[in-house]
Amino acid sequence: MKRHCYFVYMVASKSRVLYIGVTSRLDQRIWEHKQDLIDGFSKQYRCHRLVYFESFDDVKKAIDREKQLKRWNRAKKDWLIERVNPTWEDLAEGLGESYCQKKQVPPLAG
Repeated sequence: MKRHCYFVYMVASKSRVLYIGVTSRLDQRIWEHKQDLIDGFSKQYRCHRLVYFESFDDVKKAIDREKQLKRWNRAKKDWLIERVNPTWEDLAEGLGESYCQKKQVPPLAG
């Protein structure tokens, strides 16, 4: 049986404007952001760099986490990103199925 994998991700502009989304194909979605194929906020603010992501095996958990992160204030979002990506580098290099982790990322209180 094929294992499903869903991602909550944050992409940033050069000036660190953030967009938070959820997808089942992280590599494809980041490519779409980089090509400005998704109309709306991320295209308007040129959010092209993947700076943070988490993987989930349940779409409801991923959507709940996305909603939680969107409610957070900016300082808390920055803190979360900088825990794993202190220089805000683009994490999109080499994305693929290997990023679908077997272990669920535990949600933080918020």
